[in-house]
Formats: sequence, C-alpha cells, structure tokens
Amino acid sequence: MTPGLNAWRAVAWFLLVLALMLCGPLLTLAFGTASASGDWRTATHRSTGRAPDPRTFQDAIVQVYASRTFGWRGAFAVHTWVAAKPAHARHYTRYEVIGWYARGGGSGLTISDDRAPDAEWYGAAPQLIRDLRGTEAEAVIARLPAAAADYRYTRYRAWPGPNSNTFIAYLARAITELRLTLPPLAIGKDYVPLGHWLAAAPSGTGYQLSVGGVVGLTIARDEGLEVNLFGLVTGFDFRRPALKFPGIGRIPGGA
Repeated sequence: MTPGLNAWRAVAWFLLVLALMLCGPLLTLAFGTASASGDWRTATHRSTGRAPDPRTFQDAIVQVYASRTFGWRGAFAVHTWVAAKPAHARHYTRYEVIGWYARGGGSGLTISDDRAPDAEWYGAAPQLIRDLRGTEAEAVIARLPAAAADYRYTRYRAWPGPNSNTFIAYLARAITELRLTLPPLAIGKDYVPLGHWLAAAPSGTGYQLSVGGVVGLTIARDEGLEVNLFGLVTGFDFRRPALKFPGIGRIPGGA
C-alpha cells in the first residue's frame, strides 16, 4: 500500500468522523431545539423561576446556568453564566462575558445585577447546571470578585475562544470550591492559548490536552472522556453514565 493511498484514507476517515459529528447540530435545527430564525430585538429575557426569590430566601446561593445561544449558533453551543447572592442580600449578581460588549476591543466581561439570574437567553430557557447554598456558596462568593478581576483575556472570539464559556471554565479552575462540570456544548470551555498544551479540566478532577481549543482531549473523573474536534465535543461520562454528542449534549440528560 502506497503512502499516498494511506494519506487519502486518513483524510477520508477524518471527513467521515467530522460529518458524523455535524449530524447532531443538524438534527437540533431540524427538530426545533435551536432555531435559525428570530429577531434578537424582540427575543425575550423573562425570569424562568429557577432562582429562589432573594426577598424570601436569606441564605447565600451560587447558581450556574447554560442556555442555547441565539439563532443557528444554538445548534452548536450554549452560553453560560454564574449568578451569586450573599446571605441576606436583596439581589443576585451575574458574572458573564457577552460578546457584543467586546466590539470595541474589550473583554466583554460584565458583572451586573440588571438581569434576572435565571433569565431566558434571547428566548431560550436556561438549564441549571450547578446549585450551591449556605456555607458552600459562601466559600465561592468570597473568591468570585477577585477571580473575575484576574480574568486576563482582553479579546473575544465566538470560536474557538476565548468566549463566555472560556470565562466560566476559568472561574471553575480558579475557584475549586465551585466544583463545576461544564456541558459538552459549552464551546470555548477547552480554550487555552497556543503553547499551553496541558491544563486542568474545569472540574479540577483531571486534565486536558488542547491545541488552542480547536483539537483536544479531556480525561477527568467528572467530565469523563471528551474528544474535541474543531470545538465539537463527543465522549462518555463514566460517573453519571451518558454519551456526549455535538449539538445534542448528554444522552440522556440535556446540554
């Protein structure tokens, strides 16, 4: 067998695997889980009732949410954010990176109490992926402001990062008390600068190899085994048995 034939076979297998991974986003669009239509100017940002009312819930609380991104991008990815409320506080503070805030060259980092902690993200209802209360939440809240202030990425790129999910993955690595496992649809969570090939997994329970967030491999107790190809993540969760597939997320189990 000639080297040229071997190369063509390798390319063919690569293209086949990539095509199979793209089936998930296409099915997501076909079945309406994500929509390519809609107007961002009229999309809703209603509270979904997932966060306790701060007027009656007095304990500290930290919640992490993930919601499909707006338009066709929602077939591929989710947007993630952290909402936190200290004990006896009357409002939540949201920590997130928003892409269009970075159009002037900034990071897009926003820390605000303007939005509901559990609001829809341009019409898409969020999924609650982490919920800490009481002393566990207090330990995270004590470190959140300093960790957010130390976030150093001064640019934003939707793909492969750094983006909103890169920021939340950074918080997870910086604040071990958060014990956060990000969903496979959080494109950007595996982004690390070129030249920094090895990093801790966001959960802190393993490690990942990554080439600029474009290609990578994660092996960790909480994430399981994840293979990243052009930001599309597939794999298997051994601890909470589930397949992970691009566009679909966990099977079974959502994003």
